[in-house]
Amino acid sequence: MAASSLGQTTEINWDKLDKTKFYVVGAGIFTGVTVGLYPMSVIKTRLQVATKDTVEKSASSVIRGILKTDGVPGLYRGFGTVITGAIPTRIIFLTALETTKAAAFKMLEPFKFSEPSQAALANGIAGMSASLCSQAVFVPIDVISQKLMVQGYSGHEKYNGGLDVARKIIRTDGIRGFYRGFGLSVMTYSPSSAVWWASYGSSQRIIWRLLGQGTDHEGAAPSESTIMLVQATGGIIAGATASSITTPLDTIKTRLQVMSLERRSSASQVVKSLIKDDGWTGFYRGLGPRFFSMSAWGTTMILAYEYLSIVFDWFHDVITITVKVTVMTGMAYGLHNA
Repeated sequence: MAASSLGQTTEINWDKLDKTKFYVVGAGIFTGVTVGLYPMSVIKTRLQVATKDTVEKSASSVIRGILKTDGVPGLYRGFGTVITGAIPTRIIFLTALETTKAAAFKMLEPFKFSEPSQAALANGIAGMSASLCSQAVFVPIDVISQKLMVQGYSGHEKYNGGLDVARKIIRTDGIRGFYRGFGLSVMTYSPSSAVWWASYGSSQRIIWRLLGQGTDHEGAAPSESTIMLVQATGGIIAGATASSITTPLDTIKTRLQVMSLERRSSASQVVKSLIKDDGWTGFYRGLGPRFFSMSAWGTTMILAYEYLSIVFDWFHDVITITVKVTVMTGMAYGLHNA
């Protein structure tokens, strides 16, 4: 089997896809995986906003602190807000991703790029475009959920749920308060989306070639377990690449979004504070949980796909494309992140 065809095993004809089934199945899978991986977002966010006087400065100490004060529910602060906001954001993201990617592949055909290069460019363009389109809905959800994640931690204000956060934001900042860090959010997630999809698309094709499944090689089709392993490896590579490149911007953005009116700072002041407290390593606070979350999303969704494609064979096309794009939306929620 050619590497090009193997690399495109998850490419589905968007125009012919049953979108009703697609969005229903996608919502179910997304919610299920989010339940398992959401605590990584809470831990990552708390690490990113920790001050030099904060006692809990490692992932393990943050977990112990949360369990001690709030129990397991503390690991899910802001969960309801994220799930609620995920519905419109996902619809915008998924639609923009698939339509843009199909157009990008056609646009790049005359340039005769190699298969990995074409996949990297097309997926990168699609990922960035989809992220840009969804930011208008995603950023307000991000602001509210992150304030809930860090409430009462390191001097941050406490709230009585997402509606309470929204009321206080409107009272102090108006509507623009929901878009704190919007520019940095676009600068973080659009490149992150582009890097993730570019790395994921190209790495799979490179791996297939290393395994002897080149574009000029026709042989026995690889087993399902081999395909799954290659896809999982591609997801881990993509997670490592995207998280390493964009974590500094994510740290700055997170600090800006969770600040109260009284403690407000500019992006430059946040940068100076990080360097003063921890040096350049301060920009990579939460890198471990962020990388784990992004990589785990890829691996978990691939396992979910393998299981569901066997149990619900008649849903194969819907599940296939759902797995692929849900990996990315999961990363974008940081969960973001990644």
